[in-house]
Amino acid sequence: MPPLSTATAAAVSSILSPNPPQALSFHTIPLPQTRRSSSSGAAASPRLVIARASASGTTRGGEAGVGAETVFFDGGAHYGDLAANLLLGLTLLWLPLTLAAVSRAFILRYRFTSRRVTVVSGLSGADRTDFPYSSVTSVVVVPRFIGEWGDIIITLRDGTKVDLRSVPRFREVADYCRSMAAAEGSLVVTQ
Repeated sequence: MPPLSTATAAAVSSILSPNPPQALSFHTIPLPQTRRSSSSGAAASPRLVIARASASGTTRGGEAGVGAETVFFDGGAHYGDLAANLLLGLTLLWLPLTLAAVSRAFILRYRFTSRRVTVVSGLSGADRTDFPYSSVTSVVVVPRFIGEWGDIIITLRDGTKVDLRSVPRFREVADYCRSMAAAEGSLVVTQ
């Protein structure tokens, strides 16, 4: 066996040695402390966080400007939809619906901002659909699994129906979408 070069020998010895090389140093970074105000030992209640986003989609910390929009909801399909479909997927009859729920859970995201609705899909997030509230004519909700999650069907001015499946907090999100479309003056009220 030929002798090892000095670079190879150093690489092998650095792999085998239990200590990190001298050139690397490890530092701990202190995390910011959070203050919790608890009255009588009760845990803090969860809050809805509204973030500011610019027109390009990047968030800005607390800036209120002309190009800023607030994000009301940003999330994917409800986890209960995935869990229920995985359980029912044990039967071969339900397997295609289970595969659809898995794909919804991993590659679909919904974002409702103060200006538009965005649906992002695809493995890389390359398929993106945006539409403003001014093009929304009706918003219909369909509850699923005793109202834990639901579908939102949004009809646009050109007759296109956008079906958002398994949306968590679907009633709250649909009410927000209706109020924003009504503010834009595009919502058609039918009795």
